[in-house]
Amino acid sequence: MVMRPEQLSLIFAALSDTTRRSILEQIGPEEMAVKDLTANFTITQPAISKHLAVLERAGLVMRRRNGRTNLCRVNQAPLAEAEKFLAKYKLFWRQRLQALDKHLEEEIDDRDKD
Repeated sequence: MVMRPEQLSLIFAALSDTTRRSILEQIGPEEMAVKDLTANFTITQPAISKHLAVLERAGLVMRRRNGRTNLCRVNQAPLAEAEKFLAKYKLFWRQRLQALDKHLEEEIDDRDKD
């Protein structure tokens, strides 16, 4: 799956909110009724629906209706794409910190020799 840059922006914007991250954790890997999800929060059902809409636009949540029940589930694919994006920076910073560590060790060794 090749992700458009604007889709990645939507994902990170959606994940920037504590409530939306909590919603993703509550839903977990299984499908969940929105009314059951609402019971786990102190905010109103319309507020939960607005958060779900943001998550849905980002591709992180998929919703469907089963009769009168609204069901939602987490879509893992966008999270995997975001993780790939972040992995590049993790490698970059690991290498930079290792280089800094090596430099500092050399500085200490040089100071000890004096």
